[in-house]
Amino acid sequence: MKNILFLADRNSLVTQAKRSFVNLLPDLSCTNLCEEKDNYTAHCVFSTYQTMMNCIDNVKDEQGKLFTCGHFDLVICDEAHRSIYNKYRDIFNYFDAPLVGLTATPKDEIDKNTYEVFELENGVPTYGYELAQAVKDGYLVDFMSVETKLKFIEQGIAYDELSEADREAYENTFEDENGELPERIVSSALNEWVFNEDTIRQVLHVLMTEGIKIDYGQKLGKSIIFAKNHSHAEKIYEVFNKEYPHLPGFAKVIDNKINYAQSLIDEFSDPKKLPQIAISVDMLDTGIDVPECLNLVFFKKVMSKAKFWQMIGRGTRLCPGLRDGADKDKFYIFDFCGNFEFFRMNNGKPTALQIALQGAIFSLKAQIAYKLQDIAYQTPELIAFRKTLVDDMVRKVQELNKENFAVRQHLKFVELYSNPDNYTTLTYENTLQMRDELAPLITPDADDAKAVRFDALMYGIELAYLMGKKYAKARTDLFKKVSGIASVANIPEIMVQSELINKILHTDYLENAGINEFEHIRENLRDLIKYIPINKVSYTTNFADELISMDWNESELDNDDLKNYKMKAEFYVRQHQDNAVIAKLKTNKPLTSADVKTLEEILWSELGTKQDYENEYGSKPLGEFVREIVGLDMNAPKEAFAEFLNDTSLDSNQIYFVNQIVEYIVHNGLMKDLSVLQGAPFTDNGSVVEVFTDLTVWLGIKRVIDRINANAVAA
Repeated sequence: MKNILFLADRNSLVTQAKRSFVNLLPDLSCTNLCEEKDNYTAHCVFSTYQTMMNCIDNVKDEQGKLFTCGHFDLVICDEAHRSIYNKYRDIFNYFDAPLVGLTATPKDEIDKNTYEVFELENGVPTYGYELAQAVKDGYLVDFMSVETKLKFIEQGIAYDELSEADREAYENTFEDENGELPERIVSSALNEWVFNEDTIRQVLHVLMTEGIKIDYGQKLGKSIIFAKNHSHAEKIYEVFNKEYPHLPGFAKVIDNKINYAQSLIDEFSDPKKLPQIAISVDMLDTGIDVPECLNLVFFKKVMSKAKFWQMIGRGTRLCPGLRDGADKDKFYIFDFCGNFEFFRMNNGKPTALQIALQGAIFSLKAQIAYKLQDIAYQTPELIAFRKTLVDDMVRKVQELNKENFAVRQHLKFVELYSNPDNYTTLTYENTLQMRDELAPLITPDADDAKAVRFDALMYGIELAYLMGKKYAKARTDLFKKVSGIASVANIPEIMVQSELINKILHTDYLENAGINEFEHIRENLRDLIKYIPINKVSYTTNFADELISMDWNESELDNDDLKNYKMKAEFYVRQHQDNAVIAKLKTNKPLTSADVKTLEEILWSELGTKQDYENEYGSKPLGEFVREIVGLDMNAPKEAFAEFLNDTSLDSNQIYFVNQIVEYIVHNGLMKDLSVLQGAPFTDNGSVVEVFTDLTVWLGIKRVIDRINANAVAA
């Protein structure tokens, strides 16, 4: 293999990967494009995604462009679960080479589309190396969790449960100008705008007394405290210095608000230097390798399972001879915010993969323009509004630099949507194309960021209105922003809009508003958002907190996670769509009893047992199970519904409804639950009863649906 490209999203990871390659293959010619600017001829190139995107367009040799699409024989991408999205995916489309994706993220946190890029069964990577196996093989270190509950973090601060002295302090702190006093400070307020010193003191005491020590028990091992925000980190640092004045420099805050954060990381990474405790906000969650780390303190909630396990990974590194000559064999995780309990109860929230705000607004405009085509919105005002949206979208597409390689990957769509004539009658598919192909490329205007966020809020409200969806949360956000504007009403620009502001705040204007009113709000208030004051009121208290419990638990690492029956069965079906019975199901051919016997042999004998199947899928017929995985070939439902799709007596709304059924069945294989017809996109033009005023037509459509469902079960 001649040329290899390794890509990561941070230079520190690029440098680390290059170092590993050089150690493994010392004869390999390697270069880090982020540091060695002019060395482009190495056989193994290491780069961040951003640097490579610039190099593809700008680096040339005597023959012309150096990094042609065939330059590399292999492309390796780190953090594959997020790097293959948006504009970075264009790199992989550009280079004609096999692609290897690496990620330490749990497989059930990876988006389904990530697996599709690598042509894999969802949830089944090509190769998976579980943490439990790595520990067993001696490559990583296991942990113990110390799940500790403090009263205030669990229950909040209740006035009635405080001592007399603390009640007096509570009154002095939280009583407002009207003499009113909250009964309780909720737990979510802690470390957000209420910083209780005794709570922090208790956390530090647990770490300092129970944490793993070095130097024959005289010194706490390297430790990371994951704080909620910068103010929380600073307060932890302040309390530590009060409690342990004899340990100057022992603890330091390391986050992106510290000017010399990288030098502090370097010092923390040096076993011979202080600090021993790094108080971090996001900066040390991933991408840092400190083998000497023996204690992790979760002093915040982590909602993403992927991020949680990446944070745990900071402690898993081997470190020979660390503990008085003995090798590091474990590390402690002190969890004060119920993270382990949370992830035992559910899987948490996958990390969102979002396009830039300007791209999101472009996509919203496309969807609004699509919805405004409905006959109900053909008023002069809304026709003009739609034209404004389209003109702006055309302008943004025409601004794209067609010489840029990323833009060239989507040139077909750039040229298509540079022409305003192609917006005359948009389809739902057009909106998806604009979202997927163009939105990630859209460049931001020189505009105030707060105004742009307000645009996104208002366009989101407008789209929800057009789709008939509730927008209660968005309307609440709007109300808060307008209230914020009203709080600084002495500014002339705000005074000009006082009538509109008062209507929003003091009448039912929002309840009765339509697209014209929402757009009027957006246009007139967007430039006033910058005047909203940023209220950073916080309180420091010192109420006596209480340690409720401390549970020491061995790690619960599942070593057979990749081998369960469900994954094997679904993977087999995906990979054997040429099987005669599976092909029947995919093309809507009726099953015979012999076909069912064939499926039983595969699913109940070769891949597992009938009991395994029933444990996962209950009494679901085998044909339905297979059909739900493979879906239907597009031609099959189109043929089944041909009498309706070709019926010239059906109007456009009815044809649209049938096409949505076809699309649903293509992707899902069946339509067993007809309640899906009560939501979008089926109801875009009205309900079943409204669209099919002649119910005999609808009953005919339902018979076709029933036949398709029945073909997945042997007669």
